[in-house]
This record gives sequence, structure tokens and C-alpha cells, in this order.
Amino acid sequence: VLIAIGRDACTRNIGLETIGVRINEKNGKVPVNDEEQTNVPYVYAIGDILDGKLELTPVAIQAGKLLARRLYAGSSIKCDYINVPTTVFTPLEYGCCGLAEERAIEEYGKQNLEVYHSLFWPLEWTVPGRDNNTCYAKIICNKHDNNRVIGFHVLGPNAGEVTQGFAAAIKCGLTKALLDETIGIHPTCGEVFTTMDITKSSGQDITQRGC
Repeated sequence: VLIAIGRDACTRNIGLETIGVRINEKNGKVPVNDEEQTNVPYVYAIGDILDGKLELTPVAIQAGKLLARRLYAGSSIKCDYINVPTTVFTPLEYGCCGLAEERAIEEYGKQNLEVYHSLFWPLEWTVPGRDNNTCYAKIICNKHDNNRVIGFHVLGPNAGEVTQGFAAAIKCGLTKALLDETIGIHPTCGEVFTTMDITKSSGQDITQRGC
């Protein structure tokens, strides 16, 4: 039995109230602006303690590096908390980068998005004869920004490795056209993102019948 209970933000007894730093009373986390600055201009916060941000070690490391460079090295680069690749390491892995479909709809409006998706069948599943409609791939594109990919989702073997590679492309402004122009490595799971042509809005069947 695995119990995931999360972590507490231990901020209530370290004297923040003395200098006037506000916290979210519900969870003890610290609200900041896009430069990790609290409501007190000379106090910054990074990592899991941030209110509404991802609780991931690599995110905290990156944010800390960028904050130090802004404060002491004349940089202006801010941490990107949206295009963060992450994985759920379940037996069938799930990987994502960018926005969830629900969040994308809230931010851009459903009419301004095109969602491409597909079920797929990993090669290594053919011999044991596993269900060929268990793995799933989806990208969310902003129709008014050259169909730029703003959400990437994959459920399948090695999803973390697949997501890590595509995350760099998303940071570079990956579009649906660029994906279509990319030659896939056959037979890999990541190849499915180079051949997607069915949109959710079309209502077409995405089930697969072979490798």
C-alpha cells in the first residue's frame, strides 16, 4: 500500500508575519509574482513553498539559478512554470508538458484550439498480444498562433523519455506543421506524434488495429 500524503509548507513559525510576508492561510504557501518576489519587495521565495506552482525538484533548481542570475548577474530570464516536462512513473507511464486541455480551454477558449489525439500500439506489445488501444497521445494547438503546441500528453511505455525530448521542441515553439514535417523513427512510441491527423472535434474513431 502506497500512501501519498503530500508535504506541508512550514511557514507559520519562521517569522514571516514580522516582516509582513503574506502566505496563503489555507495551505501555508507563499504567493509570488513572475519573478518569485513576495509582497515584500526584498523577500523572494522559490521551490515547493510557492503557491500555485509545481512541486518538482528540477523546477526549484532552475528557478533558483535564474533568480540568482537576475539578482546578481544582470539577467532578465524568468522561470517558465508552464512548459515543464513531468512524468507519473506508474507501470504505464504518463508524461506531459505545457497545458492540460481543461486549462487550455480556460485560457484560450475552446473555439481557438485544435486538439489532435490517437491511441497507439507499442511494438513490444505485439508479441504478448496486449491491448492495442491502451496507449494514448494528445497535443493541444493554438489555432491563432500558427497551431503552436501548447499542451503535450502521452500515456505509454517510456513516456518520461518521450516527453523529455519533445519538451525542448515545445520550448522552441513547436507547431503542428513542424511535427508533420518531422520524420518518425519506426517503430517507436514517439513516432505517433509525427503522424497524428485526427482531431477531437472531428469525432473520428482513433482505435488502432495494428502496429
